[in-house]
Amino acid sequence: MLCAVTFMATSALAQDWPKQRPVQIVIGFGPGATTDTVARIAAQKLQEALGQTFVAENRPGAGGNLATQQVKRAAPDGYTLLVTSVAYAVNPSLYASAGYDPLKDFIPVVLGPSTPNIITVNPAVPAKNLAELLQLARTQPLSYASSGIGTTTHLSMERLKTAAKVDITHVPYQPAQAVGAAVGGHTQISSTSMPPAVPQVKAGRVRAIAVTSAQRSPALPDVPTVNEQGFSGFDDLTWVGFFAPAGTPAEIVKRLNAELNRAFASPEVRDRLAALGLESRPNSPADFAAFLREEVLKWAQAVKESGAKAD
Repeated sequence: MLCAVTFMATSALAQDWPKQRPVQIVIGFGPGATTDTVARIAAQKLQEALGQTFVAENRPGAGGNLATQQVKRAAPDGYTLLVTSVAYAVNPSLYASAGYDPLKDFIPVVLGPSTPNIITVNPAVPAKNLAELLQLARTQPLSYASSGIGTTTHLSMERLKTAAKVDITHVPYQPAQAVGAAVGGHTQISSTSMPPAVPQVKAGRVRAIAVTSAQRSPALPDVPTVNEQGFSGFDDLTWVGFFAPAGTPAEIVKRLNAELNRAFASPEVRDRLAALGLESRPNSPADFAAFLREEVLKWAQAVKESGAKAD
């Protein structure tokens, strides 16, 4: 009888969602970051589809951990959601205590858009391709800005440094400011996700050297991949994921998944994201969960090999 009552209460909650009050979307990074851009697009589309206010709130800090911990503590009723990046899969290996278990504390709702990482340089840097940039690094001190310690933009460059046997100093920035380091000449190189970099490349403020995906990006089709330029095994992406606290009713998760897939597939959103170098494919919560398990293992190995640590 207790199980039946609990099931009925959960079903009623799911059927009533999200009529009771606005839904809070907690974003793991600051304004201007890829995660923020995607979250705000999603919030607008969900609001239009479901007739309820979706409030996007930036909660940056500790590589996304602060937002993740906040949502972990929230009631599992569908009224508090987490939007974060691939850092969600990296941080449990990167931090002594990230404050959450990526496979137990949340329900993966949908894997949102993803983007390759891109290596760019200040126009004053004479290198026109990856081979020339690496050779330059062997003859003079160079530094690169990334979107933060332990991000895939950091780990991708560290993997490249190891493969090329060169030393380039790492300077971590906030995600939205990392490409600006190369624009302003504070570092010679930036390693970032595509969205903040594409406008700067098209404006000529930085020169694109390589993308870290297995295939070229449609947003900058003339920019070769790392693999094309003498290396192999690079398919490093920055992705955006939507999560709900563990225990959130399956009916709510299913509805959110359907609405978000519909939003990202709409021509308006798809074109807007493509212009920034972001791509999205429909997926289920089960699909995302399987992908997440692979990502946690992949980036744990990358963190171990790079020796990266954050506290």
